[in-house]
Amino acid sequence: MPMKGAQMVWEAMVREGVRVVYGHPGGAILPTYDALSPYEAEGKIHHVLVRHEQCAAHMADGWARATGEVGVCIATSGPAATNLVTGLATAQMDSVPIVAITGQVPTNLLGTDAFQESDVVGVTAPVCKHNYLVTDVNELPLILKEAFYIAREGRPGVVLVDICKDVQNATGMFRYDYEIELPGFEPWPNVDMDAVRQAAALINKAERPLVLSGHGITLAGMGRELLEMVERAEIPVVTTLLGAGNIPESHPLSLGMGGMHGEAYANRAIQACDVLIAMGMRFDDRITGVLSSFAKQAKIIHFELDKAEVGKNVVPHLAVVGDLAETLPAMLPLIEARRHQVWLQEIKEWKGDTEQSDIINYEVDELIPPFVIRQLWHATHNARNEPPIIVTDVGQHQMWESQYFIHDQVGQLLTSGGLGTMGYALPAAIGAQMARPDRLVWVVAGDGGFQMTLQELAVIKQEHDLPIKIAIINNGFLGMVRQWQQLFYERRYTGTPIWAPDFVKLAAAYDIPALRVTRPDEVAAAIDQANNTPGPFLIDFRVKEEVNVYPMVPPGAAVDQLIRRPKPAVMQGYSGVQPSW
Repeated sequence: MPMKGAQMVWEAMVREGVRVVYGHPGGAILPTYDALSPYEAEGKIHHVLVRHEQCAAHMADGWARATGEVGVCIATSGPAATNLVTGLATAQMDSVPIVAITGQVPTNLLGTDAFQESDVVGVTAPVCKHNYLVTDVNELPLILKEAFYIAREGRPGVVLVDICKDVQNATGMFRYDYEIELPGFEPWPNVDMDAVRQAAALINKAERPLVLSGHGITLAGMGRELLEMVERAEIPVVTTLLGAGNIPESHPLSLGMGGMHGEAYANRAIQACDVLIAMGMRFDDRITGVLSSFAKQAKIIHFELDKAEVGKNVVPHLAVVGDLAETLPAMLPLIEARRHQVWLQEIKEWKGDTEQSDIINYEVDELIPPFVIRQLWHATHNARNEPPIIVTDVGQHQMWESQYFIHDQVGQLLTSGGLGTMGYALPAAIGAQMARPDRLVWVVAGDGGFQMTLQELAVIKQEHDLPIKIAIINNGFLGMVRQWQQLFYERRYTGTPIWAPDFVKLAAAYDIPALRVTRPDEVAAAIDQANNTPGPFLIDFRVKEEVNVYPMVPPGAAVDQLIRRPKPAVMQGYSGVQPSW
């Protein structure tokens, strides 16, 4: 049927099942915004006005992670499109499906340095799975269908569609019944059953097997199948940061997170295992430490959807390429019931050497971040029928959350893992809360990262008091950078002390209730008040300043060569300078 390009955008979204888009209008995208009006009036698509375009991408990211659907963001040309880049790169690094729509100057002005022109396709190519520049209205419907297909199929990712303004105004023929044919794009590799059988044989013969579970298990929805396998064969599980909750962390086979800030026993298990079953993870440097010393005693089996990741960092003994939703169920019947009593007993003994006992069993008289995180878990894990969704920013608090919050559900933790984007938490939580209004959503952010995107508090209000709860771990520093300065740069705290506004008054300016907490005995009541208050709530936790995240794998070290926390007896002598946590 004949249709303007601007209307084609929304017609395609309706057919793709899009319900919410996050964006900000401007000149080069204005025809498309004008065409949105009847779709909003009919309740087909809801537009959320962001205060900064980066946050539109983060909100789409939060929506996508919380639902498994494609998130959508929209912006105009030039600075608006370039503002999207950090959010798009964040999603692409973590395999999050997003379609981004941007306006572009008219085709006759391309390459003339017209007002608000930028080479959006060139700028975003390194941070997208694919992108398009649309200069013909009759090509737009197929491009939109391909965009959603590419974003969603195979390893999820980001696709950007840059549409010239005259294309939006032009009339063409709209159809959406295309069969997608993309030569060279193989999103779902065929399962090699020989490789599956070889993997099962290696696992069945192992005496010290270990699963290293990543975000791929989450994306494939294979948490239940993973749990079935490891329970049958008594295989302990270490996760990456984005694999948190792939099996319940309260389960005796869970060793929690490994890597740079993983527990010592988790990293020790990686180094001591004889078969390492890596599932849906890419051997990022944060999990491996120095590659030359990683898991040298193990035969490594790599289950991976993306062929490009196989052998990129760690060369496996066996690669099982394919969708985990196919390869893991195919292998399950081949896995034998086993008992690894000696191996599990050894790990149990290692578990006694934990950083957490120092916090959990130590009666603090000062407010320290790990105590806040553990109290947050106590106050929320049974607050509703389902566990809360926790959205963290990036920094020390992100690591404390991964260590001290017990994740018992797949996909419970949303965070920027690969890119490490400060400012991610608040906008991503908005997307997650809108996607899952039935869930309790908590933001955990530092005072540094929170100030990067705090203007999106206005979106919480404009969207009718979204019931997001916010915990600010406020230590007056850019904490993770300060920790590195302390440990490796002789305490030269250059650029890391950070002034912050009165967050309670700031929340009041946005008409959001808030509390300030300075003592350990105030924490539980404050969190309960937040949980029981309808709508949003903010808590400013004024924590002890120089507290470090331990354990820590220093640069150039193996994952079991850790810097450890001083013991409580030493901590009691804390003078404000040395020793530090």
